[in-house]
Amino acid sequence: MIIHSADITHTEVDLAKFPQDNLFEVVLIGKSNVGKSSFINCMLGRKSLARTSSQPGKTRTANFYIVNDEFYFVDMPGYGYAKVAKTQRLEFSKIIRNYIRGRQTDFIVFFLLDNRHEPTSNDKEMFEYLRSEGINPVVVLTKSDKVKNSERAAILKSIKKGLGLEADDLLFEFSSLNGRGRNEIWEFIESILYDDGEYDEEEYEDDEDDMEYDEEYDEYEEYEEYDEEYSDEDYEDEE
Repeated sequence: MIIHSADITHTEVDLAKFPQDNLFEVVLIGKSNVGKSSFINCMLGRKSLARTSSQPGKTRTANFYIVNDEFYFVDMPGYGYAKVAKTQRLEFSKIIRNYIRGRQTDFIVFFLLDNRHEPTSNDKEMFEYLRSEGINPVVVLTKSDKVKNSERAAILKSIKKGLGLEADDLLFEFSSLNGRGRNEIWEFIESILYDDGEYDEEEYEDDEDDMEYDEEYDEYEEYEEYDEEYSDEDYEDEE
């Protein structure tokens, strides 16, 4: 997709104040520090449209980014970060749940996970909640450049098992550092926007085509979000 324009239009917590133009929305849900802002910047070819932070839990609103005046990326607050006050964690979850249950426009959910880590109890709980609401999230594994090729198959198997993914569930490996998966994700989004959802996963199964893209993508190294290691203890289960 050629990006002609991209701007942030709304930063809200109240469902009633979300955009009312009925454009399609790609909703990004993931744990704090998973790289949602870096994902947006990389996908849109912008270095700082979505603010990245060295401290998880900074996104506290639903942030709407309009793309080509055709659809939105919606960055939801990260869930589960224990170092954020419990009342704030519950508020973040409320924003997500209110959106899922009350949003009237068409949307799809991208569920972002750090490719290096197995799904935690928080991840599984959120993923199961989304499915309980009749949503089949598209899984996007961020920071895939940090996974060794020798470990890739085992990690993918573990993540799929942890989330209970079936063979026909969509999963993309993604890196904001080298652009891996970017082309495939755009192909998928375009298939929804323009081709009635007909997406041939096998046609874009591997990342060989991305190799040509990587060379021109070197200038975007600043996209990679602060990569602070975190442990499961930094995150608590939602109540």
